[in-house]
Amino acid sequence: MEATAQHHFSGPVTVFQERRLPEKATPAGYSALIDAYGLAVPLPRTLCAIGARHRILEKNGWRLMTPRHAPRSTLEGHLTFALKYEGLDLAVLKRLFLAAGPGAIAAFMRAKPTGTYARRIWFLYEWLTGVRLDLPDATTGRYVPVVDPALQWAAKGKNASRYRVRNNLPGSPAFCPLVFRTEALDRFIGLNLPKEAQEIIADVPRDVLARTAAFLLLKDSRSSYAIEGERPPQDRIQRWGHAIGEAGTQPLDREELLRLQRIVIGDTRFVNLGLREDGGFVGERDRHTRMPLPDHISARPEDLPSLIDGLVAFDRRPAQALDGVIAAAILAFGFVYIHPFEDGNGRIHRYLIHHALAARGFNPQGLVFPVSAAILEQIDDYREALESYSRRLLPLIKWEPTPQYNVRIVNDTADFYRFFDATPHAEFLYRCVQRTIEHDLPAETTFLRCYDSFRQQVEAFIEMPEHTIDLLFRFLHQNGGRLSQRARTRELKDLTDVEVERIEGLYHETFASTEPDSTDFPRLTGRPALNDS
Repeated sequence: MEATAQHHFSGPVTVFQERRLPEKATPAGYSALIDAYGLAVPLPRTLCAIGARHRILEKNGWRLMTPRHAPRSTLEGHLTFALKYEGLDLAVLKRLFLAAGPGAIAAFMRAKPTGTYARRIWFLYEWLTGVRLDLPDATTGRYVPVVDPALQWAAKGKNASRYRVRNNLPGSPAFCPLVFRTEALDRFIGLNLPKEAQEIIADVPRDVLARTAAFLLLKDSRSSYAIEGERPPQDRIQRWGHAIGEAGTQPLDREELLRLQRIVIGDTRFVNLGLREDGGFVGERDRHTRMPLPDHISARPEDLPSLIDGLVAFDRRPAQALDGVIAAAILAFGFVYIHPFEDGNGRIHRYLIHHALAARGFNPQGLVFPVSAAILEQIDDYREALESYSRRLLPLIKWEPTPQYNVRIVNDTADFYRFFDATPHAEFLYRCVQRTIEHDLPAETTFLRCYDSFRQQVEAFIEMPEHTIDLLFRFLHQNGGRLSQRARTRELKDLTDVEVERIEGLYHETFASTEPDSTDFPRLTGRPALNDS
């Protein structure tokens, strides 16, 4: 297994595939394998190399390890280093296995039949390629996990006796993005946000909770369209909100995704429903030539059935197999990278967040976290999460323009949509979910309680219909707690000066620490506001 001239492992370098190292160092692990075997793959977010210092240096997407970490300059040495220190990059591993061939992997196993890294590599070779090596089943050696849970989030898994490993990969060979363990994710999971959400609503009256749920549902639906730059009619917003409210109750399959697409699109006369039959991209077109200027290129049409089937299979794994938010990030961002439909992908992508959270019991029953609203408020971070992979993926896709000014992919790219590092997406989504639980949910329940108190105090000294109190509140909010001269001479002209002064005082006392959003009036009574559109 020593490196041959064909697969020469590099010495010290200062630049690796246009990425500058913090200082001169020797590529190790995945970087060495990618270079030696000429693998056309998205580069891992962090690459490793062996530096001259006797301390580890992490900078600019590089982790420079010490000389004592240096692997043997062989396929076996760098593969073992990668699994030990870098975790699994399934896209790199699959392309490497195809390039190295079955003989190299089988020789590795014959040399170390009981080695823990050898058995993991053996399993991964057969799992990723579907090719069974001419090797007898392992009979000795303790069972070891395929995914190192100290490095990446994994499922509980099942034993694979042929290799004496525990297959704890969270997906299948058709779809299996992975998420690294990070301080941020460990901290988020340690917060136990589902429990925190339950505690927030524990003492909220049932009617207030119902109105809170209705408002948050509408807010999420409206925000999801806003992210796409759309302002559809209110009935489409409400229909999509209704669909979100049922997220997690129906099993995910192609028919369910098509049903969701119909709801999202509304008028389907000019949209081809179902899986795309042509290429797809996200970006612009040259204003003069109309040629595509893609920021992201979607999966090839011929790959869509297997990719969607893999995504569905991932979703149908046991709910407890993976943390809810991590599972939601993998499912939703995997879908949006695949981009299987001609239109509606973005909103269905965000629906899948709700689907995964609800199916795994993350949010209280009947309550939707307005994740789309949190995304809208952090839109730049959202785009950065999306581009964290698209930027690395785009250079690997070979394409040509079509006569219809679309794109046609001319190389095999399916694995790049099956396997990617979803860590930035999981961290971003956790930030959004935390905001909805610690800010939006308590803010909404507090506001509704304050509003109910304000309304009851007004009704205690003046007879006024509920819709008039809604209008009264709107005027007070829009004018800093004071009724404008226009309101006093027109809509509320029958109020006396004494009543106005008392109402304004009640408003300031009741909402002293609560500042409602002026766009949120539909939440007051559960009915559409007068100017809701």
